Amino acid sequence: MAQKNFYSSETYAVGKSVAALMKQGVQAFHRTVDEKVADLGLTSLQWGPLVLLANGKASTAAQLSRCHNVDTSTMTRMLDRLENKKLITRQRNASDRRVVDIELTEEGHRLAQKIPHIITESLNQHLRGFSREEFDLFQTLLRRFAEGERKGD
Repeated sequence: MAQKNFYSSETYAVGKSVAALMKQGVQAFHRTVDEKVADLGLTSLQWGPLVLLANGKASTAAQLSRCHNVDTSTMTRMLDRLENKKLITRQRNASDRRVVDIELTEEGHRLAQKIPHIITESLNQHLRGFSREEFDLFQTLLRRFAEGERKGD
């Protein structure tokens, strides 16, 4: 059976698409995390780089920019703030002077260790009331939606 399109330009309503709903969900989640990380002196945009650095998922501004899907200048300003808070240090790479390596300070490590608890607490808050089956289905459907760009027609 052929897939029927769910949307058309004639019936599309701004703010009611699944993409808009997902964006609203992510924004609500980030507001929740923001409230919780405020006690640590961080914003939702600042905790992400700390977690990535702590877990070895990134070590340069370019890598962090790709992970967060922001341009390098935006990430550089974020890193300036984190450096001013003494949570990171930046140093030119010895083998490639064009690259600036980023490392967490001791205080940066201390804060980064607290963030996973805040994230999981916030996720669980937003998932409250979901059954295990609903949660599993939700994850499956989100994965399928995310893979849609790779599958194409």
